[in-house]
This record gives sequence, structure tokens and C-alpha cells, in this order.
Amino acid sequence: MTQNSSDDAQEDSLDESVMTDGFQSGSESNEDIAQEKNDSEMPEEIDEIELCRRQAAESHDKYVRIAAELENYRRRAGRDVENARLFGAERLVQALLPVRDSLEAAVSVEQVDVEVLLEGKKATLRLLDSAFEQFDIKELDPEAEPFDPSKHEAITLASSNTVEPDTVLTVVQKGYIMHERLLRPARVIVSKEPDDDLT
Repeated sequence: MTQNSSDDAQEDSLDESVMTDGFQSGSESNEDIAQEKNDSEMPEEIDEIELCRRQAAESHDKYVRIAAELENYRRRAGRDVENARLFGAERLVQALLPVRDSLEAAVSVEQVDVEVLLEGKKATLRLLDSAFEQFDIKELDPEAEPFDPSKHEAITLASSNTVEPDTVLTVVQKGYIMHERLLRPARVIVSKEPDDDLT
């Protein structure tokens, strides 16, 4: 009886030890799994942070480059505008220089025949017309044409029985356009209906 009780007590003690060891082993196993899971997740988080940093650095570099390009473009545009303002008429002036040369040569002659002088003036006018053609400058000579307020400036009205009212009777001063843009309106006298004979 005594021997059996002792054996039973030893078996119960062994069972409790096994259960305790099993529980501790299971607990340690769960902790190891959790730690391994954390260890496996941390490199992924580090990779994501590093990726965000790289993307932020690339975006910053792109911003700096674009800002520099815009500043360079602004400076170039400013220089182009200034050069256009200073030298925009350079080609026109070059085309007009022969006209001045011709006039200067005519003035330097002390004695000249009237016909020669007239021919020199005509030659100078041809030079000027050539310069105008280079820049698409055209004259407005609207005599006998309908009055156009966008191109003509009426300086007075005159009665007429020969033309319709609002017709250009006389061109006092020719106008000019450049590339279809008005440089100077033609100054004209415009017809109106005849006055009634009060007698």
C-alpha cells in the first residue's frame, strides 16, 4: 500500500513537470514566432522608409532643376525683349540708308540741271519704295473709293453731284499699312449729298 502510494505520487509529479515544461515550451515557441514575425516585418518597413526618402530626394532634385530652367528662360526672354526693343528697327534702318545716301549725294552737288535733279528725286523715291516693299509697307490711296473710317480720316465734307455720298473725293495725304496693320490713315475729303437750292 505504501509502495503504491509512493509510485503514484512520483507519476503525478512527473506528469505535472511534463505539463509545465510543455506549457513553458509552448509559451517560448509563441514568443519566438512573434519575434520572428517582427523581425521579418522590420526590413519591409525600413525598405518603405528608404523608398520614400529616395522618392522625396528625386522630387526635390526635379523641382530644383525645373526652377533653374524657368529662371534661365525668364532671363533669356527678358534679353530677347530688350534686344527687340533696341534693335527691332535695325533692318528697316538698313533699308533706308541708301535713301539717305542718295539724298546726301544730291545735296552735295552745287550746280545741277533741273531734269537731272528730277531724275535724282525719282531714283530716291524708287529706293524708298524698295525699302517699303521689304517690310510689306503699302500705301493707301483711296481716291474714288467708299469712305472707310478704319483706314481713312475725313478732314472735311464736300457736296458732289458726280459720286455717291460717303465717297472719297480727294486724298490730301496718303496713308500706309504694314502687314495689314494701319500705320497712318489716309487723310481725305469725303463727298456728301448736294445742298438743296434754296432759291
